[in-house]
Amino acid sequence: MLIQIAQFLLGLSLLIVLHEFGHFLPARAFGVKVSKFYLFFDYKFSLFKKIIGETEWGIGWIPLGGYVKIEGMVDESMDTDNLSEEPEEWEFRAKPAWQRIIILTGGVIMNFITAYFIYVLLLMNYGKDYLPNDALVHGIWTNERGIEMGLQNGDKVLRIGDMTPESYSESALEILLSGGSDLIVERDGREVAIPIRDEDIEDMVKNKSFIGLIKPRMPYVVGWFTENSLGESAGMQIGDSITSLNGRPMRFFDEYRAALPDYAGEEIALSFYRGGVLDTVRLTVPESGKIGVGNTSEVFNYYSIETKKYTFAEALSGGVDEVGAKLDGYVRQFKLIFNPKTEAYKEVGGFLTILKQYDSAWNWRHFWEFTAFLSIMLGFLNILPIPALDGGHVIFTLVEWITGRKPSIKVLEYAQMIGFFMLLALLIFANGNDILKTFFGG
Repeated sequence: MLIQIAQFLLGLSLLIVLHEFGHFLPARAFGVKVSKFYLFFDYKFSLFKKIIGETEWGIGWIPLGGYVKIEGMVDESMDTDNLSEEPEEWEFRAKPAWQRIIILTGGVIMNFITAYFIYVLLLMNYGKDYLPNDALVHGIWTNERGIEMGLQNGDKVLRIGDMTPESYSESALEILLSGGSDLIVERDGREVAIPIRDEDIEDMVKNKSFIGLIKPRMPYVVGWFTENSLGESAGMQIGDSITSLNGRPMRFFDEYRAALPDYAGEEIALSFYRGGVLDTVRLTVPESGKIGVGNTSEVFNYYSIETKKYTFAEALSGGVDEVGAKLDGYVRQFKLIFNPKTEAYKEVGGFLTILKQYDSAWNWRHFWEFTAFLSIMLGFLNILPIPALDGGHVIFTLVEWITGRKPSIKVLEYAQMIGFFMLLALLIFANGNDILKTFFGG
């Protein structure tokens, strides 16, 4: 947990500082005075501060974000004492609308630029590891939701709507986000269309059944045992490769999982290879139909994981593709929150949810991958047209630019207050969900 906290604080701090620099740099370029630049909030006091030039640089003690205090702008400080007077030339409100929009959007632009360069460097250094979708020559293994949708074990995913997955791991999320489309699979040499219905999406969100919806079909190789496992008691060991049930050859784990409940209360014989030697164990299947023998998760032992290498030029264009794909996926997930049937709002998480996305062991590759995605997420959320966010300020400035009429200071104050309470409510809701899930399993 300490390593996760350290990664969370490092990633968040980096993104906050870069976001605020996105506002600071154009503000200074246009001659606007910036009196404060803070990482985290400094209510009542700060942990560190130093005045350099006209700006006080500091670190606050409330790690919920950061800010730049741009003179002549109604912001989270609600400092409007001098805004009733004529603007000075170095104030934000004295600048033309197009300059103010550049200043306001600078943070969001910096978020996307940050994500882009992280992805470029990741592609250059690591490439892209994936299991090609067309490498699943034995098809997929699906869960109960997949069966209810119309999928069958052994199906080969061809398309989801208009999207052809390059990596098998893209399929489940694409299905979740593609309600109203058809899932096209190959079954027994012919194409079959499976409609993705609203009720399927609702179940995937409510019951997290998109996890395990699409998995590579695997042989039955012992990967782990449950507590009081019948298979382990009978003498089976990790790595045993199971080949038949009562003399009937079966190749895949899903076949055994489906067949075992039919033998509840009966003795069965499982044949397996260990070190190249064929052996057999006998055991009685309990009423649950489960023998406590889990399958291996080492997909790479049975399928070839490919690494796509990138030159510098390819990484430059690949970074654009990565940002576009991640943003598109996040926006579509965001839309699910506003569909009350899916109850996706219950999955909205706060700081604890974000923290848990980092590895418990320090992994620089994963750290940068998730930090890049987090930068995209923060950029998107900040540009939403909500008062108190960058997007809200942009809307007021655009209205002024189009109509030629500036909103009054009172209107901006009230909008800022409304936006602040909206964000506070969202913060409480998201982190409340974290608390419910952690302590009450909600």
